[in-house]
Amino acid sequence: MSEELERLTARRVTLIYRLDLISKGATLSYDDGTPVDMKSEKARLEDEVKRLDRKIALWGPAAGQA
Repeated sequence: MSEELERLTARRVTLIYRLDLISKGATLSYDDGTPVDMKSEKARLEDEVKRLDRKIALWGPAAGQA
């Protein structure tokens, strides 16, 4: 289970890095050049971080045992 916890934690770090880039004005576009709606992308990433936080909390060490 620790491998899964490490994977989730690494995924969370990546998402937070992407959120940081968005907050600094980064923009994305699809392969055809159409711009990605960064407001929606930011909301999607924030939701995913929250979901991972809940999952990590369930799988992480119990309070006081870390």
